[in-house]
Amino acid sequence: MSFNSKPVRESNQMVFGIRAVIEAIRAGKEIESIYIQRGISGGLMSELKTLLTEYQLTAQQVPVEKLNRLTPKNHQGAVAFISPIVYQKIEDIIPEIFERGEVPLILVLDSITDVRNMGAIARTAECAGVHAIVVPAKGSAQINPDAIKTSAGALYKIPVCRHANLLQTVRFIQESGLQLVCCTEKTNDYLYKPDYTAPTAIIMGSEEDGIRNEIIRISDHLAKIPMFGEIESLNVSVSAGIIIYEAVRQRNA
Repeated sequence: MSFNSKPVRESNQMVFGIRAVIEAIRAGKEIESIYIQRGISGGLMSELKTLLTEYQLTAQQVPVEKLNRLTPKNHQGAVAFISPIVYQKIEDIIPEIFERGEVPLILVLDSITDVRNMGAIARTAECAGVHAIVVPAKGSAQINPDAIKTSAGALYKIPVCRHANLLQTVRFIQESGLQLVCCTEKTNDYLYKPDYTAPTAIIMGSEEDGIRNEIIRISDHLAKIPMFGEIESLNVSVSAGIIIYEAVRQRNA
């Protein structure tokens, strides 16, 4: 898969110090996560918080002990991590897929927080020819060295799109002509029922909470994986692989 704005590698880098974090944001670095000391104030910190709002970034308020574990150096109450990948926008990718005469197959991950699951899903998705992965900006696994390693480098190859409002993004995907197929137990229909030869976005939720209800309500199809054992539960990366390859099977039948 080839896109004009192809993801490129960057160093997985920790930035510490309020001014350093401010400059990293202003320089357009892909910020993976930001930690701010709880209760800290001052002019520079106010500037940083204003910048977070301007750039629609979310910072975690943590005790100073957390920051001290991240770095023994003078962090001044602020530590940020720069993503090893460059995130893209699904609004740019979907038109390019159609322009190339291909049928879009997009994977949406709702609140998948385990980095190894993220890596394993990305590896399967890239091997299966999925065009892009969409994740929420908040409540999603970090793209860090563990995720990259588990993906066998697939996270460097498949576009990853991170958006602040997942529901709004999913609505855009649907309005762009893709059917929404939610993989959920909240249905009697098996995953074989949808026609995946049509433009499709497959949506996976976390093992704990599943897919958020507002996304399920607007979906075109609900699809579950048949279960015959006593455990009645699959790891989300395994579930993703099963439904992705049902789409591959139909498209190559």
